Amino acid sequence: MIFLYKIIFPFVFIFFLPGILWKLIRRPGKKVNYAERFAIYSSGRKKVLESMKNCTWIHAVSVGETNVALSFLKVYMQENPGEKILLSTTTTTGQEIAFSKAPEGVEVFFTPIDFLPFIRKFLRLAQPAKLIIFETELWPNMILETVKSGASAFLVNARLSDRSIKGYRRCSSFFVPLLSAFKVICAQTELDKERYLSIAPSANITVTGNIKFDQKPADSLPEIDLDTEFGSRAGNIRVLAASTHTPEEKVMLDAFMKVREKVPSLRFILVPRHAERGGELMKMLETLPVRSFRRSTGKAEEKCDILLADTTGELVKFYKSCDIVLMGKTFSGNREGQNIIEPAHLGKAIISGPEMINFRQAFDSLKAHDGVFALQKDEELADALLRLASDTELRQKYGKNAAKAVGQHAGALRKTVIELKKL
Repeated sequence: MIFLYKIIFPFVFIFFLPGILWKLIRRPGKKVNYAERFAIYSSGRKKVLESMKNCTWIHAVSVGETNVALSFLKVYMQENPGEKILLSTTTTTGQEIAFSKAPEGVEVFFTPIDFLPFIRKFLRLAQPAKLIIFETELWPNMILETVKSGASAFLVNARLSDRSIKGYRRCSSFFVPLLSAFKVICAQTELDKERYLSIAPSANITVTGNIKFDQKPADSLPEIDLDTEFGSRAGNIRVLAASTHTPEEKVMLDAFMKVREKVPSLRFILVPRHAERGGELMKMLETLPVRSFRRSTGKAEEKCDILLADTTGELVKFYKSCDIVLMGKTFSGNREGQNIIEPAHLGKAIISGPEMINFRQAFDSLKAHDGVFALQKDEELADALLRLASDTELRQKYGKNAAKAVGQHAGALRKTVIELKKL
């Protein structure tokens, strides 16, 4: 099947190219070097790549994986001083985070699209000694050509969701060579390890835990100044709808509007998972009988009740700046979930839907320690929000429980670095 992939990919690439360019136009983030996705480099950038011979190439997809990679790098570079590091991302938003936060000395590039000539050109220039891929990004040409060049490949913080495992099993002849090519796969949980082994029994897999549990925000993390939008921090209760997907925004806003009748000091911050949906969401907000403001348009000049934060790289600061978090991708039939660990570390009272497939370990731990309001139906949201908005002590209790629950799982970051150093 790998052979067929290599034959078919050029045609698939041409078919999807307009969509790739459309996303480039619509999505925010750093775009100036986007030609690198097609292995097109300026003379200056080409020289940088050529200077990276025998480097460690670290690949992350978007914002979430890039943040994990950056946390990993802090420890990895301490254990491997002097090692040349090349960090690549797929998305423009991931690229912006990488450029703004990468440690000194780390070179940041766009990952080339998995077209054989693009990958070979990149490898010919950079000649990496190691490739470390984060979480679930398995591109055949990237992995197999890197190993063929003599470099070692590693998959870290790896997981297999309920949905992904079905596809892996159906196409096992495609995935077995990829999984077997890794020198080691560092899985998040025993369940992930079992799932990988059910596909590729010969793969070298160890459980090191989920690095996201080690991503505790610094105590010095500042809040976002929202006094212009909402007034004094002490004068209102701020609800954050985090990393939302359609159509759950309407459910969250309906609950907010209902509770606000009883708790007038309630304010709402909406952070969509994809910032390019800002225009669509603003049209929805304009139909409500309250004042809304769109953050990407600049600084608010007057107070509002709802803030649409269609920006990137600010979510953790918004967590710090709120009182109650509504977890996105858990309502209105969404079951995958988003990163619930960050608001838990910050001791926030969290409300979610019934399931979080992609963050099952963290979600189960929070439920077991009374660290999350896990609702079975969307209709329960208004009542849960009213309970938390009306009771400061209850919010504090759930926040403390959440922080304690996720704190018990820390340590995966160092385990992963140690595991790689063994090899």
